Amino acid sequence: MKKYFVFLFLIAISFPAAASENIDDILAKLNLALQNKEHYVRLKEERISNFKKIKSNNLTKEQEYNYNKTLYTEYQKFNSDSAILYVRKNLKIAAELQNKELEDLASLQLVTLYSSSGKYRESEAIIKSINKNKLSKDLLPLYYVAYREFFEHYAANSYDVSYVEQIRKYRDSLLLVLDKNTLSYKINKIQQGLSQRKIKDAPKQLLALLKDVKEENPQYAMITYLLGNIYEKTKQLELRKKYFALSAAADLKNANKDNASLQELALVFYEMGDVDMAYKLTQSAIEDALYCNVQFRTLLMSEVYSIINTVYLEKEAKRKSELQLYLVLISLLSAFLIAAVIYVYKQMKKVSRIRAELYETSQKLAELNKDITAANEQLQETNSQLSESNHVKEEYIAHFFSLCSAYINKLENYRIILNKKATAKQFDEIYKMLKSTTLVDNELEELYKNFDIIFLNLYPTFVKDFNTLLNPEEQIILKQGELLNTELRIFALIRLGITDSVKIAAFLRYSLSTIYNYRTRGRNKAAVSRNDFEERVMKIGSMTLKS
Repeated sequence: MKKYFVFLFLIAISFPAAASENIDDILAKLNLALQNKEHYVRLKEERISNFKKIKSNNLTKEQEYNYNKTLYTEYQKFNSDSAILYVRKNLKIAAELQNKELEDLASLQLVTLYSSSGKYRESEAIIKSINKNKLSKDLLPLYYVAYREFFEHYAANSYDVSYVEQIRKYRDSLLLVLDKNTLSYKINKIQQGLSQRKIKDAPKQLLALLKDVKEENPQYAMITYLLGNIYEKTKQLELRKKYFALSAAADLKNANKDNASLQELALVFYEMGDVDMAYKLTQSAIEDALYCNVQFRTLLMSEVYSIINTVYLEKEAKRKSELQLYLVLISLLSAFLIAAVIYVYKQMKKVSRIRAELYETSQKLAELNKDITAANEQLQETNSQLSESNHVKEEYIAHFFSLCSAYINKLENYRIILNKKATAKQFDEIYKMLKSTTLVDNELEELYKNFDIIFLNLYPTFVKDFNTLLNPEEQIILKQGELLNTELRIFALIRLGITDSVKIAAFLRYSLSTIYNYRTRGRNKAAVSRNDFEERVMKIGSMTLKS
C-alpha cells in the first residue's frame, strides 16, 4: 500500500502542467462539441461529397484504386458500410489488374471492417486466406493490425483469456515490423507495457507524445483515451474524467463514429452520480455506433445503456412525482390565499362599520374624544397592516394564475386557430383540421421508428436470425434505410411476448385478418417445423437459439 501511494505522488509531481488544466473548461468544450455534433457530421459529408465530385471519367485502373482507397479512409471510422463498398470495388480492380499486392491491401482493409461490423466468420475467412510469407514489407504491419483488431472486436462479443493472449501476440509481432520512429510504434509500445501491467512510466510517455499531436489527428483521441484508462486503473477520477473528455471531444470534432471515449466518460459521470450527463453521453455513443454500424461497440454499450437508462427513468419519475406534489401544494396555497382574501375583505368591511359607529359615538360623547381618537389611530394602523398583507397575498394569487395560464395557453392556441377559421367562415378548413389524421400518422411513424431502434438495440441480430428460420428463397431483404418492415415488426412483438393477434393488430393498426395472414405466411415460409416456428422466433437472441 505504501508503494502505491508513493507511485501516485510521483505521477502528481511529474506532470504539474497536466494537473493544472481546468477540467470545467474541458467539459465546456465537450458540451459544445456535443451540441455541434451534427455540424461536424455535415462538414465530413460535405468534404466527402466534394471529393466525389472531382472524379474524372478518364481515370486509369490504378488511379481509380487510389481514389477508392481515399474514400475508404474517409469512411473507415464514419460509415463502415460505405467503407466496405469501396474496398470491395478495389478488390475487383485488383483482380482485373492481377496485382496481388493491391488485392492483399484491400483484403486486409476488409478484415477489420467486417470484424467491427460483426461479420466475424467472413473476416476470419479472409485473413486466413492471406499468406503472411508472401506479403510485402509494407503490408506486414497491416496484417498484424488486422489480426489484432479482429481479436479485439471478437473479445468484445465473447470474452476469453485466449483472445487477450492473441491480441498481445499480434501487437508484439506488429512492433517487430513497425518503424521505431513512428507515432504508431510508440503508441503500440506503450500499449504493450500496459498489457504487461507496466504503468509507472506510461503517463509520462503518453503526455510527451501528446505535446506534438494536434487535436484533429486521430492519434490524439487514442493517446488521451489511453491516459484515461491509466487513471482509471490508478483510481484518479478527475484525471480519468479529463482525458476521456478530451478524447471524446476530439472524436466528435473529427466525426469519428467508431469511438470508445463517450462510453467510458458516461460511466465516469454515472459513478459521480450525474445521471443526466451519463444518459446524454450514452445516447450519443449508441447513435454513433448504430450510424457507423460498429456492432461490437453496440454490444459493449447495451449493458451500460440498460443500467444508466433505468436510473435515468427512475430519476425522471421522481421529478414528475415532485412536480405533482408542488402542483398540489400550490393548489392548496391558492385555496388558502383565496380564503385569506375573503377574510381580509370581511375584516375591512367590519373595520369600516366600526369607524362609522365610532364617529357617531364621538359626536355624542365629546368628553371621550381623546380615547376615541387613540382607538381610531390604532385601528388605522391595523388597517394598514391588513392592506399590506392583502397586497402580498394578491401577488401570490397572480403568480399562481400565471402558472395556471401557461398550461391553459396550450389549449387556448388551438382554440384560437379554430375560432379564427370559424370567424372567417372557413368551415371546410375547420372540418379538414378535425378530420385530418396527419398528427396521429406522424406520431405513429415516430412510435414505430422508436420501437424499431429500441428493439434492435436489444436484439441487434434479430433480422439475421429471423432469416435463418426461413427458407433461403423466402428470406426478407430490407429496403434502403429500413430498420424493420411490417412482417418483421409483427414477429418482433411476438419475440417480446405479445402473441395475441388482437393486441398486435391494435398496436400496428391493422385488421385482425391481416395480422393472421402475416403470421400464417411466416409459418409457411419457415425452414423449421411450422408448429415450432413462432416458438423459435421467441428464442431469438437467447442462448437457447440453435440453427
